[in-house]
Amino acid sequence: MQNSLPTILGTGLSGLIGSKISDLYQDKYNFVNLDISHPTNPVDITHFDQVKRALDTEAEYVLHCAAFTDVTKAWEQKDDTSGLAYKVNVLGTQNIVAACQQTGKHLLHISTAYVFDGEKEGLYSESDLTSPIEWYGQTKALAEEAVQASNGAWTILRIDQPFRSDPFPRKDLVHRVISGLENDSLPPLFINHFFGPTFIDDFAQVIDWVIRTKTTGLFHASSGEKWTDFEFGKAIQTALNLSGEVKPGKLEDYLKKLSRPYQRNTALDNSKLVTALDFELTPIREALRLVR
Repeated sequence: MQNSLPTILGTGLSGLIGSKISDLYQDKYNFVNLDISHPTNPVDITHFDQVKRALDTEAEYVLHCAAFTDVTKAWEQKDDTSGLAYKVNVLGTQNIVAACQQTGKHLLHISTAYVFDGEKEGLYSESDLTSPIEWYGQTKALAEEAVQASNGAWTILRIDQPFRSDPFPRKDLVHRVISGLENDSLPPLFINHFFGPTFIDDFAQVIDWVIRTKTTGLFHASSGEKWTDFEFGKAIQTALNLSGEVKPGKLEDYLKKLSRPYQRNTALDNSKLVTALDFELTPIREALRLVR
């Protein structure tokens, strides 16, 4: 039965986002994880020959979730094209783009709001020019450029602060807040920093929609909402009826201890996506009630 399902080749399918997508849609698609740690068929995306060999199948789609996402560690590698952040995010994506072109595959590329500088007051739209201010964002912007330069089929989906309904070994923002409240270790949360959370369970539906409809282009695929860290923390506490204290803090106090640039606003306008979707996204307050 498994072999009769459409095959999705994926990178990062064991990560926070990819594992949730493959779990929710395991009965609809046959997911093949292209991973360097695979016991029998390892694939290092920084080596084109390995990527090309892995993509040389009849599968129609490649879901590219893998990325070096530690923003602080990426900053420590600033301008280092031999560093892991650049090699995974840029070189790896370039290899996947080239292999997709040669094998005729539709590439679904997961990107980030960190391609923007964070200075806009309102929500970032797809028409806003990228202007990254730190190395992680720069590498992801370069990756986007590689995808957009492709003459094959591609879809770029930008997200921000993803969280899922169930726990994962590497805690997302929501589960970090939950843990902080439960252990009385939650630091003050910013009242003057803004972001647009992405509910991964919904994002999985967006991936399915792209595949079902063969949609191409650039889309912002977050909630379309704008939150401060403090408001978000209070909403988590209310939704899950948690004890403990959510204390307000200011971004400026945090920046005094930080050595890298930090975007003040990464909230994304998702109206382009919402207009095209054939289902409704879950409002964040409702999504938080589904978290366990």
